[in-house]
Amino acid sequence: MLFSSLVFLFTFLPITLLVYYLVPRKVKNVVLLIASLIFYAWGEPVYIFLMLISILFNYFCGMDIALKAGRKSQVRSLIFTIVVNLFILGFFKYYGFIVTNLNAILPFYIPYRKLELPIGISFYTFQTLSYIIDVYRGNVDVQVNLIDFGTYVTMFPQLIAGPIVQYADVERQLRERKESLTKFGYGAWFFVIGLAKKVLLANTIGSIYENIAAMDGMSVVTAWLGCLAYTFQIYFDFSGYSDMAVGLGKMFGFEFMQNFNYPYISKSVTEFWRRWHISLGSWFREYVYIPLGGNRVTVPRHLLNLLIVWFLTGLWHGASWNFILWGLHFFVWLMLEKYLLRDFLQKLPSWLRHFYTLAVVFVGWGVFAMEDLTVCAGYFKTCFGSG
Repeated sequence: MLFSSLVFLFTFLPITLLVYYLVPRKVKNVVLLIASLIFYAWGEPVYIFLMLISILFNYFCGMDIALKAGRKSQVRSLIFTIVVNLFILGFFKYYGFIVTNLNAILPFYIPYRKLELPIGISFYTFQTLSYIIDVYRGNVDVQVNLIDFGTYVTMFPQLIAGPIVQYADVERQLRERKESLTKFGYGAWFFVIGLAKKVLLANTIGSIYENIAAMDGMSVVTAWLGCLAYTFQIYFDFSGYSDMAVGLGKMFGFEFMQNFNYPYISKSVTEFWRRWHISLGSWFREYVYIPLGGNRVTVPRHLLNLLIVWFLTGLWHGASWNFILWGLHFFVWLMLEKYLLRDFLQKLPSWLRHFYTLAVVFVGWGVFAMEDLTVCAGYFKTCFGSG
């Protein structure tokens, strides 16, 4: 069920809001949990059981970690929980990708059945991992209320497209949030802005890109126009969904973090990634980059840390080599800015730094858009005058 669908706008959302505001405080999370499960099951009723298993598994693992007496026992429980969560995510998201690549290099064929990807599995898996890790670190108290924990995992406003909500950010809101007419009004405003971005801008601009991508032959200008169209389509699509999620959260009394902050005004690739998909960047920084040592290590180790983070960032977006290449593309430019280009870029005029950043981002989105690397290479040859 999409936020922009008529079923959601004129049936699901009004009924959910009406019931939510009519019931007493102690039942509101029950309403949200039931509504979120219905929302998720609307498109994939089978995978609702996978989500329920994830809720129960992580709930009891969190309790187990919190109740363990020794640090070594906690570490074992933590590792077990992380491995199981990543195995489930990897099986459904990367199983086909791994087997396909093995079949390409092995002398025999491994038969496999292509699995449908459960909607939102990357988002709710990362959310449960943030909860488990923070419980282990002692940053948050273990959640003993299964309804509240289930509400956190399944919350439909940000389930399908983010932002990724860390448990520490909503721990208190799950039990103490306050709704108001003012907050509801702001939420409605955010939702309408996001809906306009998605329906009026992203869908319209997306049709331009689709028409250009379907062409057999195109000029250099047309190829760059396709990159430009996709650049704005993905921004208005993704930021539109994030705005709608933030707005829906406010309607139900929650405050979610801002996920986009005008990324295309950036004057460096580093700045761009502080403004784009902020919740994903925060998650990888908090739970991967800093535990690896961050930048408080030797230069070779820092480069390895960045490589790991950006390889995983690319892989998180999809099971395809173009996503991995996209992540490595940004790793290279961030590495260059950190160690070679920083002083040089500071000497350039503001408009030239802006142009450089957009050029890097344009190329990145071109790689992101095309799963077939041969088609991608041909497209960029056209962009630079070959063919």
